[in-house]
Amino acid sequence: MAVPGDKVRLLKQYVEESSSIVFFGGAGVSTESGIPDFRSVDGLYHQQWKYPPETIISHSFFLRDPEEFYRFYRKKLLCPEAKPNAAHKKLAELEAAGKLKAVVTQNIDGLHQMAGSKQVYELHGSVHRNYCQKCGRFYDMEYMLHSEGVPRCECGGVIKPDVVLYEEGLDDATIRGAVRAISQADMLIIGGTSLAVYPAAGLIDYFTGKHLVVINRDATPRDASADLLIQGNIGEVLSGI
Repeated sequence: MAVPGDKVRLLKQYVEESSSIVFFGGAGVSTESGIPDFRSVDGLYHQQWKYPPETIISHSFFLRDPEEFYRFYRKKLLCPEAKPNAAHKKLAELEAAGKLKAVVTQNIDGLHQMAGSKQVYELHGSVHRNYCQKCGRFYDMEYMLHSEGVPRCECGGVIKPDVVLYEEGLDDATIRGAVRAISQADMLIIGGTSLAVYPAAGLIDYFTGKHLVVINRDATPRDASADLLIQGNIGEVLSGI
């Protein structure tokens, strides 16, 4: 999908005019890194499993059938080969330049930090953090990848991903930080998200700044209220500025 040059030029102008940009992103930011999108064709929701993915990655399923949960977790949610793409790198570059104040992400892959972003609010947690439910000790993604069955700590406790599962609430401190960043921003870029997952998508209601930009391949509920709407791949668009 070719992105009109005038739209990229306007985006560049907005970035130049702004001093407190926040980026709010979703799965579409990471698909260019080879991480499957939950909701697109050939994404996680189209895989052949005994249960639908939203059932498997729910709190009640984790308690009921941890063996199957971890089989899915290792195969579908751990992507050790994934590397930051053009979008991640550009956002880190904008932060280093003092333009971007925060990234608010629904993704759990840690690619923003890998690209060099420092202020990242991970609304749904991270696969890079896994903790023992008994003693609290943390384990990295590598440990989880090479574990078998239900991973256990040295103390015998079950290790759980520091990821927000369906039926679980978001972390209060993370929400507060994200709300503060969005409410103080003079420009909000929404990218690579259908804005279908709540309560995360509701956080953009706190934006009262000057420029609202939506960059997404498909339509979103906020298209009509955007000052600039660009339908295209997020990496391609951002690398243009």
